[in-house]
Amino acid sequence: MAISIHIPQITPLTLFYFLLLSSPTSSTLAINITALLSSFPDLASFASLISSTTISADVFQRTSVTLLAVPNSYLSSTSDLLTRHHLSPTNLPDVLRYHVLLQYLTWSDLHQIPPSGTLVTTLFQTTGRATSNSGSVNITFNPSNGVVSIHSPGPYSSPSQSSNATVLSLIKTLPYNITIFTVDSLLIPYNFDLTASDTRPPLGLNITKALIDGHNFNVAASMLSASGVVQEFEADEGGAGITLFVPTDEAFADLPSTVKLQSLPADKKAVVLKFHVLHSYYPLGSLESIVNPVQPTLATEAIGAGRFTLNISRVNGSVAIDSGIVQGSVTQTVFDQNPVAIFGVSKVLLPKEIFSKNPAMKPGNTGTPITQAQPPDMSLSPENPPELNGRPSHLSSPPGFREEIGSGSPAIDGGVRSSLLALCCIGLYLVV
Repeated sequence: MAISIHIPQITPLTLFYFLLLSSPTSSTLAINITALLSSFPDLASFASLISSTTISADVFQRTSVTLLAVPNSYLSSTSDLLTRHHLSPTNLPDVLRYHVLLQYLTWSDLHQIPPSGTLVTTLFQTTGRATSNSGSVNITFNPSNGVVSIHSPGPYSSPSQSSNATVLSLIKTLPYNITIFTVDSLLIPYNFDLTASDTRPPLGLNITKALIDGHNFNVAASMLSASGVVQEFEADEGGAGITLFVPTDEAFADLPSTVKLQSLPADKKAVVLKFHVLHSYYPLGSLESIVNPVQPTLATEAIGAGRFTLNISRVNGSVAIDSGIVQGSVTQTVFDQNPVAIFGVSKVLLPKEIFSKNPAMKPGNTGTPITQAQPPDMSLSPENPPELNGRPSHLSSPPGFREEIGSGSPAIDGGVRSSLLALCCIGLYLVV
């Protein structure tokens, strides 16, 4: 007895749409808050404060944030603002970082917060200058009147030391990337030392000398001195500071013989050195509790967003640093005085963008072990790293965003192949 099976008819157009929707996409967008705020004249004063600092560049490297913006009518002129809050131009940037929450929050999220509140980490916490949880805000929701309030987490016994604001409205949201709310007051972190930035003398640390004094970093000191990038590092000691991960002499000795680090051209060797530096001051405690594990490096700033990043995590009680093809750990603190932290690390951090084609970096070899490393999305070699040979081109993207480098990625190629497959199917259908 034959069994009849009904197969629904699939039209060419249906098949085409299916293939388009199933095409892989992996473009990552970086946030440009200056461009986003420029669309709102009522936030012009707040946008001007942001643009006068490096905060826009800090946020540019992140993918999910909530910005608390203060409208013009609630914000005094800059001079009055500094006087009223006893601020100085040097510590104002940290106050503004306190308005960048490191989570993407919607109205719905805010209305689900319990009356007791919830702590949310801000960009200020990542600088290493926030004590305890003073780099967080406490958000509360009152279900009786629908008011969402934001407080610095000071003790209730000292309300004069606590800063409060009420959320006014939602003015912009780009799902899963950024939300911008307006608030009725500038927020000041609890226990914020208003004079710390004023009285802190310029450090002027001689990084090369500090490494030589460490007695186990002679190779790194020699490379930094010869490359000339150490002067750039020392120039970055101001502002948000810097954090250096310096391989020990043993780490350089353990490099596989096929890794010709010293034979790289000067520009690529400089990128490798910059790959070991974060453009913010992180003491060891901050590294151990870092909120965003994927951190841009000075090489990221030189090449472009999304490339040459380090993944920082806590593994077996130690701070682990993953380059994508090799994982090292912090072995010692060489120097730690705000705004500079220097840590010794057990491995030379080889960026996957340059070394992923080296046979010693592949699984199954006896070279540097691959630990918790993700396969690179774009293989580069010392002979042909496109980011180093010229400025990368960018596709057009929504206002306030920039398309991440890698427009020729496999995801896009896969979409083209799917479209061609769909056209072939349509042709076969018409012939039949």
